[in-house]
Amino acid sequence: MGKSRTKRFKRPQFSPTGNCQTEAAAAANGTGGEEDDGPAAELLEKLQHPSAEVRECACAGLARLVQQRPVLPGLARRDAVRRLGPLLLDPSLAVRETAAGALRNLSACGGFEVCDDMVTKDIMTPLVALLKECSAGLDSNEMSPQEKKDQNRNSVENIVNEAVNVLWNICECSSRAVSIFNKEGCLEIVLKYLSRFSTNVDLAISVAYCLQTVTEDNPELLKSFSVTALHVLESAMLSPVSSMEYILLKTLVAGTIWNLKDIIPSKSQAEIINAILKILSEVLDMDAGETVIQMKEAETQKLKTAAEMEDVLENANGDDLIEDDEMEEIPRKRKVRRKTFISDLLPPTDKELRETKALLTAQQTALEIIVNMCCNEDPSDDEWEELSSSDESDAFMENSFSECGGQLLSPLCLSHEIHTALTNYLIPKKIFEKTAFPNNIAVDICSKNPTWKPLIRKMNTIQCRALVCLQSLVSLLDMDHLGGAPALQELAQHLSQLLFSQQDFAKHADFLEAMSSALRALLQTMASKNISQCMTPDQLMTLCKAGIHSSNVGVRVNVVSILGITGSVLAKEDGTLEILKTIGCFLLEVATKDPSLVVAGEALDALFDVFADGTEAERASIQIKLLSALKEFQPVFKMKIRKEGRGKYSPDQLCVLDNVKMNLRRFVTYQETVEKRLTS
Repeated sequence: MGKSRTKRFKRPQFSPTGNCQTEAAAAANGTGGEEDDGPAAELLEKLQHPSAEVRECACAGLARLVQQRPVLPGLARRDAVRRLGPLLLDPSLAVRETAAGALRNLSACGGFEVCDDMVTKDIMTPLVALLKECSAGLDSNEMSPQEKKDQNRNSVENIVNEAVNVLWNICECSSRAVSIFNKEGCLEIVLKYLSRFSTNVDLAISVAYCLQTVTEDNPELLKSFSVTALHVLESAMLSPVSSMEYILLKTLVAGTIWNLKDIIPSKSQAEIINAILKILSEVLDMDAGETVIQMKEAETQKLKTAAEMEDVLENANGDDLIEDDEMEEIPRKRKVRRKTFISDLLPPTDKELRETKALLTAQQTALEIIVNMCCNEDPSDDEWEELSSSDESDAFMENSFSECGGQLLSPLCLSHEIHTALTNYLIPKKIFEKTAFPNNIAVDICSKNPTWKPLIRKMNTIQCRALVCLQSLVSLLDMDHLGGAPALQELAQHLSQLLFSQQDFAKHADFLEAMSSALRALLQTMASKNISQCMTPDQLMTLCKAGIHSSNVGVRVNVVSILGITGSVLAKEDGTLEILKTIGCFLLEVATKDPSLVVAGEALDALFDVFADGTEAERASIQIKLLSALKEFQPVFKMKIRKEGRGKYSPDQLCVLDNVKMNLRRFVTYQETVEKRLTS
């Protein structure tokens, strides 16, 4: 498997507030298919209105409207990006915030094409100008603790948060945006915002997401990282605050620092790896299911207490209502004060939900970072020689991450250090635990509450990421680091139980892809070490028959490969004739009928493995008439590669298919020898 790109989770979409609610709702109910009199045209026209309140409401309406995919082409035709862009620098802070919110939603909902078009429409110019202006404003006006509560300051940071999300979305989808990020010195700007993590963790999290994106495979940007910049990242990653939002922040920063490994002096690499994996280990230590249960109970109790207090105060206020003209004004005043007092008592109602989401996202991100660490290619000698070794940089890194310790790293031992740290922090064991299905009680609680229900999907995603992570670990680590043969057999049994405990597992595409990938890697490792397999023939065929009908090519490739791995083991055993015949017929059907040449090629490879050797395999090949079937298919396969290959498949895939074509010719020759020997 190639390098797994870290995926972002879907953030809550921008939600308009205040007087704009009505206009936003009306826009959301629009058809989007109308031309001049449609909601899009009307809202875009209002962006030029002299009233700031009207402009704000129009932006809020567009923020809702862009979430309807059918309206996006119409908005593009009407040049929505060029109309919204200047409003990022509008004199009104409220307009700036809602304009940034609309652009955030547009970039999040529109995908790669829309984001690339936004860059073409020059959205980066006002966006970068806004970020620079806000940064200068915050720097030039250092406020006292009391002044920091000022609404104007909060509004600026809210605007920045929306703008950073737009920047993140666009940079994730457009290499041109990343190039502009590099050239415009955006790194220094966003790092200033990250340095404010102690007072605005939400903004810091948005910046950390953006940094994790722009530092990936971006050597030009890495040259811009100074010692001061690394100190900012270090401070955020080693923050002592342990709230779940800070856990998410530290996890994201750890991912960014991993992306910077090539600019960190080689003698400090070991400490960096240990620091990163220490944080990821702590994240994975937390029981997400129990957290959901506890946080939901805390939310319920908080709301119950608030309701009881309100009842008490209402009753107390009612007792004071004396029917006397002289006392008439007193209850009125108390009523006003009571309302203010009650609202002050109530903390944000979604605090527990936000904290829980943060933890689940942190765990998902941690697993994705581990996958990337496992899939990292070892650097060449030349690359290591180019690593920074300035006295200033070395001095900084010698003092960094001191609490994590660790031996100094030889330039060519990155993989060894990763293997050792993974084992020391018990990462394989923790990932194994995360592959289990989500806590039933937590799922039941979430399913009964609309605002918590989306967490079920997040918990399922963590399980899938853990399975992908497990695949990487099994492929990367040697058997001793995984616990030896007994541990592998236990793991195989665990995965089988997970798979077959779900009667409708084939309907869950993400789960099936992750599970089949993990099983494929595990069975391959077990076969190479001559460790006995755990799946029965019936289980094997159930998995393959379900998986081969998946619309996901990866699932089909995995199940065909699993069949080849298991079949090649069975071919060396006695009494396996019937199951080998079943496997052979199944693989032949896939090779000749699957619409994907990649799957067909994998099926042919599996046939070569299963019937390459062994008495039972030779007998089975004769009985299923393997040779005649392959001879008939050989010219068809060549023709398909010639006709479909260059238009539908990558150069790497075509190279693999050419090898399969050559091996098919050789295998046919081999089968001719086998058939002649057995039938003569």
